[in-house]
Amino acid sequence: MHHRKNHFLPALSGKKILPAANSQFAIIAPELGLIFLFIALVSCTPLLVGLWYGETDLLLPMASAPAGFGIIGVWLAGIPKAEGEARLSVALSTVALVWLTAALIGALPYTFGLGLSYTDSVFEAMSGWTGTGLSLLPSVDTTPRTILFWRSLTQWMGGLGIVAFTIALSGRSGLTRFRLYRSEGRSETFMPSVVATGFEMWRIYLVLTALGIGLVLLSGISLWDAANIVMTAISTGGFSVHTAGILYYESPFLEMLVVPIMIAGALPFKLYFLIYYKRMFLLLADRQAILLFALILAGCTVVTFDLVSISSLAPAEALREGIFMTVSGITCTGFQNADPGSWYGTTVMVLAALMLIGGSAGSTAGGIKLGRIILGLEMLRWWFKRLHTGWRTITPLRHDGRPILEHLPEYEVSKSMLVVVLFVLMVAVATIFLLHLAPQDGFDSADAIFEVVSAAANVGISTGFMNPGTSPAAKWLFIVVMWAGRLEIVPVIALAAGAVRRV
Repeated sequence: MHHRKNHFLPALSGKKILPAANSQFAIIAPELGLIFLFIALVSCTPLLVGLWYGETDLLLPMASAPAGFGIIGVWLAGIPKAEGEARLSVALSTVALVWLTAALIGALPYTFGLGLSYTDSVFEAMSGWTGTGLSLLPSVDTTPRTILFWRSLTQWMGGLGIVAFTIALSGRSGLTRFRLYRSEGRSETFMPSVVATGFEMWRIYLVLTALGIGLVLLSGISLWDAANIVMTAISTGGFSVHTAGILYYESPFLEMLVVPIMIAGALPFKLYFLIYYKRMFLLLADRQAILLFALILAGCTVVTFDLVSISSLAPAEALREGIFMTVSGITCTGFQNADPGSWYGTTVMVLAALMLIGGSAGSTAGGIKLGRIILGLEMLRWWFKRLHTGWRTITPLRHDGRPILEHLPEYEVSKSMLVVVLFVLMVAVATIFLLHLAPQDGFDSADAIFEVVSAAANVGISTGFMNPGTSPAAKWLFIVVMWAGRLEIVPVIALAAGAVRRV
C-alpha cells in the first residue's frame, strides 16, 4: 500500500519533491524504464557489425551505449508504478528528457571509440537521433564501420520516433502512453490505439527500408553502402558512410534512385496503410502528398533556372542538382550533390524556405510540416468566407474532409500556428546568438540563417558554417536547436519551465 501523502523522495539536488510530483514520477518512471531498455536492446546491433568486420577494439567503446541505456532502464523500471495517468505537461517534459538522454548516452561510443570531445560527440549523437545529418567527424572515410552503423542506426530509429518505437514493441496502451506518443510530435492514429498505430508504422517502415535497399542496389554499389544510404534516406536523416557523401559514388543514376526513397520517407505513413489494407490508391488524393509534389516541382524549376541563368551551370548539371537538392531539402533528408555555399543568395533562400516547410505530418520528415501549411491556408479561406457571410452565421471550417464547428477552428489553428511562430522565433533568436558566438570569415548572415534553418528543421544540408573548428558554445546552441526542432519545441519549453519552477 502506498502512502504518498506521508513520504517524499529526495530529488537529485537533495531537495524534497512535493507529493504530487512524486506521484507523477512514479506513474511515468516504469514507462521510461521500458523505453530505455528497448533502446539498450537495439543499441547492441552495432556490436554484431563490429564482430562481423573484425573491429574487436571497438566492441567495448560501443558497449558503453547499451550499458548506459540499460542501467537507466533497469533503475526506472524497478520503481513501483503509482496509480493514475501522467499529466500532459509531465508527458511533454518526459519526452524531451528521453531525447536529451538518448543523445548524452549515445555520444559515448564517439568519445570512447574515436576520441572526440564530449561536446562534439553529443552534437553527433543529437544530429543522429533527430535525423539532422550535420556532422563533426574529422573524416568519415576513416571511421570504423561499427561507429558508422551506429550513426545510421540512430537516424533510422529516430526517424519515426524513440517513443513510437518502444510503444509499438511494448504491446500495451493507455492514456499515459498516448500522451507520450503525441508529445513526440506524432498526431496520426489510424488504428484503434497508439500501440497498434505504432506497430503498423514500423511494419511499413521495415518494408520501405527493404524495398529501398533493393532499389539502390541496382546502381551497383555494395550492400553495406546501400543499407546505410537507405536507412538514412527513408528516415530523412542524411548521414553517409563517406566524407564526400552521395558525391563519393559519382553516379547520377544512384542519386535519382535515392530521390523516390527520400520522398517515400516524407509522405504520411497513413497513406501506405490505406493503400495496402484498404486497397485505396490515395497518393494523388491526399492534400499533403499533392502539396509535397507541387512544392518539389516548383522548387526544382526555380533552383534549376537560377543555376542556369545566375550560376551559369550547364542545363543537365543544373537539372541534376536542382532535382536532388530540392527533394533533399523539402524532405529534410540532407543529402547533398552540390555545395549551397557556392550558390547565389536567392537560390539558397529558396532552398531554406523549402527546408523550413518540411515534409508531411505523420512522416519521418522535419520542419513545420505540410499539414500545418494546409491548415493555415484553410483558415485564411474560412476567415474571408466569414467576412462575406457575417459573423453571426455558423460557418464550418473543413479540415481533413470533416467540418470543425464553432470555437474549434480558432483552437485547431492556434495550436498549429503556435508551432509555426515558435519555429520562426527559434530560428531568429538562434541566428542572432550564432552570429555573436561564432563569427567566421568567409561566411555572412545568410549562411548563418541557412545553417540554423537546417538544424531547426532537422535537414543537415550545410554551407560549411558549422564545422569541427566552431566554438563549443555554438555547437551546444545547435544541439539545443536540433533537439527542440525534432520535438516541435513545446516539449523542450515544458521541460525548461518545469526545471525553472523547481529551482
